[in-house]
Amino acid sequence: MKENKIHSWLAVALFLCMGLSAYAQGQPYLCEIGLQGGCGYYVGDAAQHIFMHPREAYGVHFRYKFTKRWAIQAKVSGQRITGYDYTMDGRKLDTRWQNQLINVDVMAEFNFFRFGEANRYDKRIKPYTPYIFLGIGAGVYGANGENKPIFNHAMAYIPLGIGFKWKFHDCVGLNIAWQHNIYMADNLESRESLDNKYQMNGWNWMNCDLTGMLTAGIVFEFGRAKAPCRICNW
Repeated sequence: MKENKIHSWLAVALFLCMGLSAYAQGQPYLCEIGLQGGCGYYVGDAAQHIFMHPREAYGVHFRYKFTKRWAIQAKVSGQRITGYDYTMDGRKLDTRWQNQLINVDVMAEFNFFRFGEANRYDKRIKPYTPYIFLGIGAGVYGANGENKPIFNHAMAYIPLGIGFKWKFHDCVGLNIAWQHNIYMADNLESRESLDNKYQMNGWNWMNCDLTGMLTAGIVFEFGRAKAPCRICNW
């Protein structure tokens, strides 16, 4: 008789554990960390078109999801920009320059679809979505020295762009983003012949340098949300 009771209690405990596990897995993740890499470019006095002198770009980000539609992302990224030298009278030279940029930005994101883990209670949720983002940022940059970059300039910028998210596993996904950074300056080249020589256009929106990055990366989600009630499953 005792053995039957023990077996019954064990069966109930196993059933509860399985139910709690399924219940926990049904909750969405709130946080995400990711790595990305791709190519970057700059548009300014030495490059008038996007992807004119593409170079490597990379970064790491943290994302917090407020809802299925809205999120906030904090990112640290780096990229190298390059172009040809010019003389003071505007003649193009055969020599080239290159600068290193380190950027830190915070951006608000809006998903076009309700994005997240598939849910039988809400068929509107998709494991993929295009999204747009806009925020603020600050970067340091400067001319390369003999052995390493010399970060002798700092300036604010406005990051904005479009992207695509795809959640292909329970807590793993893919992000593709095309980001533009509008700098509040015209001296990313760190060259006197290309910079703001007369200090007249530091805040001129019609003559600011711009950088961009087209990147793809992998993301890992963590931090399950708490269910609003004991029997709810998002």
